[in-house]
Amino acid sequence: MTDEASGIRTYSFLGPAGTFTEAALAQVPEARGQRWSPVRNVGEALADVVEGRSDAAMIAIENSVDGGVSTAQDALATVGGLRIVGEYLVPVDFVLVGRPGTKLEDVSLVAAHPVAYAQCLQWLTRTLPAHAHVPAASNVASAVGLLDGTSDADAAIAPPGILDHHDVELLAEQIGDNANALTRFVLVSRTVAPPPPTGADKTSLMVELPEDHPGALMEMLEQFATRGINLSLLASRPIGDALGRYRFVIDADGHVHDERMADALLGLRRFSPKVVFLGSYPRADRAVVHYPDRYSDDVFVEARDWLRGLLSGEPES
Repeated sequence: MTDEASGIRTYSFLGPAGTFTEAALAQVPEARGQRWSPVRNVGEALADVVEGRSDAAMIAIENSVDGGVSTAQDALATVGGLRIVGEYLVPVDFVLVGRPGTKLEDVSLVAAHPVAYAQCLQWLTRTLPAHAHVPAASNVASAVGLLDGTSDADAAIAPPGILDHHDVELLAEQIGDNANALTRFVLVSRTVAPPPPTGADKTSLMVELPEDHPGALMEMLEQFATRGINLSLLASRPIGDALGRYRFVIDADGHVHDERMADALLGLRRFSPKVVFLGSYPRADRAVVHYPDRYSDDVFVEARDWLRGLLSGEPES
């Protein structure tokens, strides 16, 4: 929470220091020089925000290789009073580190978080064909375990930021198998009004389908398609109260202040038993959203004015 005397704001992030989440938080201009609070999981980060211990939290929401981060998506769907206020992209690359003095040819046992291990498996197979894998609790814990004696591994796969915080030996860098891998992070605050549109915006939603019937998913998607709105993310998550019941995680191109987006939200509200608006915010890539002229704000305004004229008995021009 903000320290009233000093004006210092607090930001929660998945720690400890050196994680990809910390690298995402470093991209937030207003977070620089503020208090950064490391936490152990997404639930703790969001609880910090809801309960006032932090002003905002940075969490991973999607990976270009592994897809959506289900724990984060489910938490955003069920924890009330939250808004996404920004998104940030972090390249997912890894380094292989060891204790000081370790050489690459000495490595036979590698500690790594299972996801990181899978993303470096081709490199490991080529470079260390006889290695064995020891699962680690996190990307940073894999390296810290080498130094505090809790791991018997010879080396660890870790984020590059580990080199800024711990005295480890760099054995190899850029060992990830996908050079284009990215993780998308979102900065989450308590509920606030959306910032003004920039023209390069994204709107995030959680939408539950009504009772199961043929075409229900198509009906939901039509709310966007008939208004010229592109979806950059559509993923299903089980609601958990019964088999076959799902909510959909949606990222739509545009801002809630856009007439076409506002109209789509009204349609979703009429259609769905539950719509969770997570926020409209600038896209991380700053790519301007393009759409056909027939879906411009002026077209929606003119249509409403036309209908008002009909209802008031005005002669048609």
